[in-house]
Amino acid sequence: MRADVVVVGGAVMGASVGYWLTRMHPGLDVLIVERDPSFAKAATALSVASVRQQFSTKVNVAISRFGIGFLRDFQGSLGHDVGVPTLGLKENGYLFLGQSAAAPALMGELAAMQCALGACTEVLTPEQTKARFPWLEVGDVTAASFGPRDEGWFDNMGLLAGLRTAAKLQGARFVTDEVVGMDVASGQVQAAVLAKGGRVDCAFVVNAAGTRGAVVAKMAGIDLPVEPRKRTVFVIDAPNARHPHAPLMIDGGYYLRPEQGHWITATVPQNDGPCAADDFEPDLNIFEDVIWEQLYARAPGFDAVKVIRHWVGHYDYNTLDQNAILGPHPDLGNLMFMNGFSGHGLQQSPAVGRGIAEYILTGGWQSIDLSDLGFSRILAGIAFRETEIV
Repeated sequence: MRADVVVVGGAVMGASVGYWLTRMHPGLDVLIVERDPSFAKAATALSVASVRQQFSTKVNVAISRFGIGFLRDFQGSLGHDVGVPTLGLKENGYLFLGQSAAAPALMGELAAMQCALGACTEVLTPEQTKARFPWLEVGDVTAASFGPRDEGWFDNMGLLAGLRTAAKLQGARFVTDEVVGMDVASGQVQAAVLAKGGRVDCAFVVNAAGTRGAVVAKMAGIDLPVEPRKRTVFVIDAPNARHPHAPLMIDGGYYLRPEQGHWITATVPQNDGPCAADDFEPDLNIFEDVIWEQLYARAPGFDAVKVIRHWVGHYDYNTLDQNAILGPHPDLGNLMFMNGFSGHGLQQSPAVGRGIAEYILTGGWQSIDLSDLGFSRILAGIAFRETEIV
């Protein structure tokens, strides 16, 4: 078998690059290989599906600027009727609460950078925060950063379904199989080896394997600093706290947002570290032991709370700097990476898929310069850190 491009992983990253490749180069033979087309344990399906402009690096803001437009006019962006006319984008905004003496200056600096790139981030004093969100206690808040538009949440599986359908309409091939090896010779990946389909000769391989990205990289003899990190997400009912237009709030180590009359919340585990790829056992103690006390102190309306549902998802966590790893490996120029998004991959998939496709087709970054996220920094061990990880 042969393909021009073999994409390892058919969730949102793989579907996005497949869509963009076949859109930009009609007739290109793109084979997208996915182990589990139900996506039951994929990060795409288990994401809380948020989008924001408030990042600490210019490249991530630029990625988000493209992404929000793509999501807002989804079917128009795709150029196909895919049966998903809208992704139900709710632009309630993001609210970051700062408690340090340095927060006002830092938030002001980041807001200026974000706004220069087209965002509309506002930095609020504690008094302004209280006036806009009177249900919050702000006694310890020194400043807040709020995005009144272009931030919120959307339908994650609608995004995936639309990208996959559009890619198929443009000629991309999706197969249910598993890449189990790569044939590497003369500084190139010559072929991908499938468990059922056997050898597939190709010009490019794209690693879009999510939390299995390091496993796939190892098939080519490459160490990728990406590991699965477990996150337990809680859906809670708080009858004394009904604020359907509330933003997604980041308060220290936890976040909170409204969801159809309830709330979604999660935090980073105190002993955060790698987990087994098949570990989806929830850390049920986290809500009562860690989140609830902080939440009640921040918003007294959360005095009566009941957990009504929970789920576990995995981040494909980049241990070097929590930023994506994108583009070719310096020693294997036809092995492309789109890995290590550390929790913000879903919202970045439209721009990243476009960027990887442009690189494959032209040999360089085009619409957005993604070179800061390249593999060279991994080899050098020089972090390009994204501080606003949620």
